[in-house]
Amino acid sequence: QVQLVESGGGLVQAGASLRVSCAASGRTFYAMAWFRQAPGKEREFVTAISWNTGRTSYADSVRGRFTISRDNAKNTMYLQMNSLAPEDTAVYYCAADSRPKLTRILILAAEYDYWGQGTQVTVSS
Repeated sequence: QVQLVESGGGLVQAGASLRVSCAASGRTFYAMAWFRQAPGKEREFVTAISWNTGRTSYADSVRGRFTISRDNAKNTMYLQMNSLAPEDTAVYYCAADSRPKLTRILILAAEYDYWGQGTQVTVSS
């Protein structure tokens, strides 16, 4: 059974840091990403990583503050979020693609096969 399980969300004050994790199981994934969805807004791309190349991509709104990383041995992806602001408040979703020869970065939600349930991140001002 394929599962993506996010953890690590919570309530923090503006300026704080938080790390969320996505543990994958059930099959091998070759591209993973974080998306987020704020109340009343559409789901938006945050960051993505290629398992094959290690290349990453970031949305302009988070570049320089957020860092995506992976632990191949644990099949886990992380999102380190620094200098959090109230506009970062959203449900953060983990997404994964299982195509083995994939090397490009996927930034569209429709390109991902699997999704986690999401973890809430709330930043108070």
